[in-house]
Amino acid sequence: MFYPIEVAGLKRNLPLFPVSDSLSIAAFILLGDQELTVACARDLLAKAPEYDYLLTAEAKSISLIHEMARQAGDKKYFVARKGLKVYMKDPLDVEVKSITTAKVQHLYLSSEEAEEMKGKRILIIDDVISTGKSLEALEMLVKEAGGIVCGRMAVLAEGDAIDRDDISVLAPLPLFTADGKPLA
Repeated sequence: MFYPIEVAGLKRNLPLFPVSDSLSIAAFILLGDQELTVACARDLLAKAPEYDYLLTAEAKSISLIHEMARQAGDKKYFVARKGLKVYMKDPLDVEVKSITTAKVQHLYLSSEEAEEMKGKRILIIDDVISTGKSLEALEMLVKEAGGIVCGRMAVLAEGDAIDRDDISVLAPLPLFTADGKPLA
């Protein structure tokens, strides 16, 4: 089963996957789709507020944030890591449980990255906003670092997330019943 979508002027068929006995989601994956990544980055930047740095969580949005930074001429962006690395000195650490993850995860920023964020306007970027748990974790990291969240953007808002007025998105994405019918 697939869900046809048009985003950033491009059409794609998203495969549906069950996340419970009664709920399925459409898999929106930018990784490897250069044409879509470039178009989404362009359209998000057109709606972006002024910022000092971009931030996303590892891993599906890395290509998007990289392309946004490239198009905007930014020399640096931040990626909250899902695994603690030996080179991360005194990292900030927050927990997150998202709809697409089977267990609780952690997001980390090094103390050096946190220091660079201090007092800066941080624009949080994601591919899909659903429950908002990843977004909340990124916001906690920014606040712990002393940065200022100046905006939240995603390519798609899934389910009720489309009703949020604190996130700028390119298109809505419904949730689906187990047999692939969009939920109203």
